[in-house]
Amino acid sequence: DVVPVDGQEWTSDPWTVTERDGRLYGRGACDMKGFVALALAALPKALEAGVSRPLQLALSYDEEFGCVGAPAMIAEMARSLPKASAVIVGEPSRMAVVTAHKGSPAFRVHVRGHEVHSSILHTGVSAIMTGAKLIDWANRMNEANRARQPSAVAGLFDPPWTSLHVGTISGGTAENITAADCRFGFSFRIVPDETPADWIAALKAEAARLEAEMQAVHPDTGITLTPSYEVPPLRPETDGEAEALARRLTGDNATRVVSYGTEAGQFQAEGYSAVVCGPGDIAQAHQPDEYLEVSQFEAGEAFLDRLIQQLAAKDPA
Repeated sequence: DVVPVDGQEWTSDPWTVTERDGRLYGRGACDMKGFVALALAALPKALEAGVSRPLQLALSYDEEFGCVGAPAMIAEMARSLPKASAVIVGEPSRMAVVTAHKGSPAFRVHVRGHEVHSSILHTGVSAIMTGAKLIDWANRMNEANRARQPSAVAGLFDPPWTSLHVGTISGGTAENITAADCRFGFSFRIVPDETPADWIAALKAEAARLEAEMQAVHPDTGITLTPSYEVPPLRPETDGEAEALARRLTGDNATRVVSYGTEAGQFQAEGYSAVVCGPGDIAQAHQPDEYLEVSQFEAGEAFLDRLIQQLAAKDPA
């Protein structure tokens, strides 16, 4: 899947790949249809080279909104296929080997208030004003996290701390009525050496505290947290096969991490060795005139060609 192009100004058809000035333009060219095309093209090459070890190509849906299609896919792979010794997720990294990323659980928050005229607001409960308190808690957590000395792992990231974010909000019916409803999207970006469950528990505890305040005024109020998705963090592996393989193929020995999430964290959580390594620059993702440099496309092709050569050399004649 890809993000929409609604409201974006494109100089060429976003749904048709256009090559100009050494770049391949199109929605998803960078994120991440370039790698998908290369992986598909690599399979017949592997057959021609005589590779007999299983090569598994995993394509999931709804990746853009929390990688929600991947868990069922990974579970089915674990049931029906030989376990892969290494998983390479081809998100755009400019062919650098990424060994860690943040985790990102997310929730849909519904605050239920009690409507009264705002002149007697003390007898009602404003869902919006209570929601604002939960959002203020997120701001305070961000400031506290920012002020702490980062751990060695957190220090690799930008920003080097766990962040909390509210990206959408709606609610209320009129300026002079306490809001009956407030809904917003709440998400985390959690550094790999912290536990998502701890942050989720902290959010639930703050919601419960605010709910008790609401229900002291009116019993038919409350806060509901509905999970939207959870992408586990990708943690650096000790002697990980995926990292070793990707480094052999690229020659990249630098320590690299990203703050966004990928299916690599989901694979790792199910016991697979995983890294992120793919052509293109994430800065181009989701943008108007999204593009993948031809040189990056060729670097990705060379990467997979070297993988095939290595596998063919290891297979018995």
